[in-house]
Amino acid sequence: MTEPSRDHDRLPDPGADYGQRIALYFAAMFVIYGVLIPFLPVWLDGRGLDANEVAIVMAVPFILRIAVTPTVAIFADRLGAHRLFIIASAWTALAASLVLGGMSGFWPILLIAAPLSLAAATMMPLVEAIAVKGVRLYALDYGRMRLWGSLSFVVVGLIVGALIDRSGSEAALWVMIAGTVLTVAAAHALPHAPAAAADDAATATPPRSVTHEVLRLLRMPVFLAFLIAASAVQASHAMFYTFGALHMRDQGISGAWVGALWAIGVLAEVALFAVAGSRFRHLKPDTLLAIGAAAAILRWAVMTLDPPLALLVPLQLLHALTYGATHLGAILFVARAVPDDVSGTVQALYATFASGVAMGIATWASGPLFNAHKGGAYASMAGLAVASLAAALVIRARWNQGTL
Repeated sequence: MTEPSRDHDRLPDPGADYGQRIALYFAAMFVIYGVLIPFLPVWLDGRGLDANEVAIVMAVPFILRIAVTPTVAIFADRLGAHRLFIIASAWTALAASLVLGGMSGFWPILLIAAPLSLAAATMMPLVEAIAVKGVRLYALDYGRMRLWGSLSFVVVGLIVGALIDRSGSEAALWVMIAGTVLTVAAAHALPHAPAAAADDAATATPPRSVTHEVLRLLRMPVFLAFLIAASAVQASHAMFYTFGALHMRDQGISGAWVGALWAIGVLAEVALFAVAGSRFRHLKPDTLLAIGAAAAILRWAVMTLDPPLALLVPLQLLHALTYGATHLGAILFVARAVPDDVSGTVQALYATFASGVAMGIATWASGPLFNAHKGGAYASMAGLAVASLAAALVIRARWNQGTL
């Protein structure tokens, strides 16, 4: 008798392929972030911009996100076209990075650096909306996909730090251009919407209903507390992101060590993402947000003391909590508390508040604060973390862990 066919055993797993494509995209996109976040201020300083001008160039994209990111996300949700908008953003980033190399002076650099940073930032909530669909449809582990972005960030930080020591700050721009090329390729390789998700998009509520749903959420104290908790602690990184590398160089720390310190922080974040699905599954989103805020209070309070290199290493390990735990808490909150048909819009709303309004204001303020107080300016970042912790405790007291 003929043995039954086992061809079905060799069929590719659609969930695994979906997750691998998203992980590949995270890895490519974070090459851009690995330059923009730690080293764009160093490149700007090398082009002759002062501290206030550096802060403005870094802050303007965050402010612009207030209008751009939610608008893009609403259309992406309505059309079910997150992948298409990601591809357009990736090409925009590539074009801007190529033009940026020929710019000098504050205004020309600002006019090109702003759309570059904005395009890179707009991609994040869109790809995370695709990732969350994978979590829901295929039970994928978000942390395992996201960690490839963090690993990419680590490698790029080490490479760029060493290249700056050897060749000067212009090396950062060339790595960023390479990152935009990789991101364009990875964007085209992103998975198309699964059949179930495509059907949902085709029958989605019209834009007015999406807007109505978001406005309903904004009237809810728990959702507002979520935005404050996630936004304030993420914004508390503004001083470190904008002036951390420059401040460490002023302390005599080499570019290679600056890259290594960034790598230590992000590797700690990677470790958290790697084990989050299995080890921390029982933790509630509000608990993760509270842990992140408490760690940020400690981290930035100690940073006010201009700690030596030996102490900077354990402080960087806290990045796993100040960024990683906070981000995981936010993603889990959206997955559990927000209706699926507006998840992309809410992801963008979270990104707009956390990496737009709050981060933009904190980044803009960091210029004069750093000029006046140097390392002591981290005290203001600790104050933001206190506000985040208070909001996380409100969520804990008033949310029943269900859909809002």
